[in-house]
Formats: sequence, C-alpha cells, structure tokens
Amino acid sequence: MTHTPPDFPRDTAAVREATDRLLVSAGKLDDEAIAEPSLLPGWTRGHVLAHLARNADALSNLLTWARTDVRTPMYASDTARDADIERDADRPLADHVKDLQESAARFDAAAGALPDGRWAYRVEMRNGVTERADRLALRRLAEIELHHIDLGVGYTLDRLPAFFTEAYLDLLAAVKFAGHRDLPALELVTPDGSRRRTGRTDGDAAPVVVTGAAADLVGWLTGRADGGGLDTAGSPLPGVPPL
Repeated sequence: MTHTPPDFPRDTAAVREATDRLLVSAGKLDDEAIAEPSLLPGWTRGHVLAHLARNADALSNLLTWARTDVRTPMYASDTARDADIERDADRPLADHVKDLQESAARFDAAAGALPDGRWAYRVEMRNGVTERADRLALRRLAEIELHHIDLGVGYTLDRLPAFFTEAYLDLLAAVKFAGHRDLPALELVTPDGSRRRTGRTDGDAAPVVVTGAAADLVGWLTGRADGGGLDTAGSPLPGVPPL
C-alpha cells in the first residue's frame, strides 16, 4: 500500500491557506444564510462554523499535549463539545468570522510551537484513536476542507488540493477504515496506479477494487459523494459506514 509520510510544515501552511478560503466563503454569507441548513443533516451553516472554531481549539489542545507532555484532552467531554456547538450555532455572522479567525490563530501558534523532536509523539483523539503529533495539521486540514464543502456555498470536491486528497486518502485507508468490520475489504486504485488496501482483513474474499481519482474516493469514503464517478469493474459499490 502506498503511504505518504506526514509533512507537518506543508500541512500547517495548507491549513492557513484553507482557512483563508473558508473565511472568504463565510464572508459572502449573511445572518440569514448562517441559519439555513448545511449539507450535513440536522446542522445549519452556523453549526458547521461553530464546530470548525471549536475543533481548532481542540486540536490546539492536542498540540499543547504533544509539546508539554501534559495530558490535555481535545474536549472536556463529548457532552461539552456538543453543547458548545449548539450554544454558538445561532450567532451573527460577524461573531462566527471573528471566532474562526481567533481560533485559527491559536491553532497556528500551537503548531508553530511544536518542536521537531515532538513530531512522533502520540496523543489521543476524542474517539480513543492515538495519533502522531505531526499528523494533527492534516487532521485540521481535513476538517476545514470537508466542512467547507458542507457549507453548501459552491466549494466542491474538485477544488480540493491534490496533495491533500492523496494524503487524506492514505489516512482514511491506513487509519480510519483499516480493519473496519462494517466495510468489506477494499483496494483503492488511483489513476497513477497507486493502490491502498483498507476495510476488513478477516476472511479469504478478494477485495473489491475501486478505481477513481483521489478526490472522488475521498468524497465517497467521507459521505460527500455517492461514488458515481468510481469504477468497480461491475461489482456493486459497497456502502461506507459513517466516520
């Protein structure tokens, strides 16, 4: 399976660029549009923006943990996380933009303070999965890029940076869906010939080979696309469990 090693400086710079794009899109909205449904069931655009701000702080906590070796969880609890999003969802646009800017600055400062020697330090995400510190910038980049799509403001899969879709496809295959009991064995093939294995590892059945552009594969695996642009050589396209 191909694997792209973490590139923390590149991903941190990409987070800044993606944040700028997000802020441009958000700045074109108004208070009425903020209250309208996003592409995520049950969430308004305000919910998406509130989540993005709090996620920046949550990942800053993990970067601080990696730097100081003092356990600093992402959130006080899942209940507190959800309550913060609900509390902030209905704010005026100006408050959302200010919060996004300030939380992004805190994340950037936390990333900049992480010494090279701590990149391999492992922290615990809210779902119990441990993660290398130098992959937290990619995690943040994924939140921004995918939730930018979820705002429903015209930002689409084909606008995702190519390096991001390749790196995030690595993470989806090697971490998020690796060994997942609810996903059959898959072999993901991109046009350059790269192959990634993921899904269940038990049993002797041959993996379902799914071929397509990295952006299309990311869209399908994250629920942002129905997989209509993917080729399975006549096999049914499997359903993908929620992330």
